[in-house]
Amino acid sequence: MYCSGVSETAQVVAAIPVTAGQVCATSAPATDVAAGLVGLTTLVQAIYAQVSERHDLTPVQARLLSRLLDGPQGMAELARCFGVEKAALTGLMDRAERRGLARRSPVPGDRRAVHVTLTDAGHQAAAAFHAEVSAELSRLVAPLSEQDREHLRRTIAEILTGYRTSRPDHC
Repeated sequence: MYCSGVSETAQVVAAIPVTAGQVCATSAPATDVAAGLVGLTTLVQAIYAQVSERHDLTPVQARLLSRLLDGPQGMAELARCFGVEKAALTGLMDRAERRGLARRSPVPGDRRAVHVTLTDAGHQAAAAFHAEVSAELSRLVAPLSEQDREHLRRTIAEILTGYRTSRPDHC
């Protein structure tokens, strides 16, 4: 199944195959920023899920591994960034450890704190996933001029910076 009748915002990716049950972008006017963002989010999530599946990861496992590419992080910080309770993150980490993708280790000097790091296999999986998802997402903006891609990059950075500044409790 292919998306059709998408807004101007999403026409670039109208030919991306989606599986049954996935939602395609709506035909809302291009001036409707909210509808454009929702449509774009749907497309990005579909690509993320497809690439995750090709790497034998769930989207949330892929997100965890990608986040850990930046280095070790505490369980509390990861739970906050994922917007879940520590117990839910513990289940995710249990599965990642069973697969040999990540490991938990105590933080010296703090008995309650735990750091999460990637194993070598986890680092390889995260790097491969990140490379493929980056390439797929780059195809979304490939039809844009270099100037438009740079403008989009700056706009996204501004939106994310503004959000993070106004909500310091979010990642």
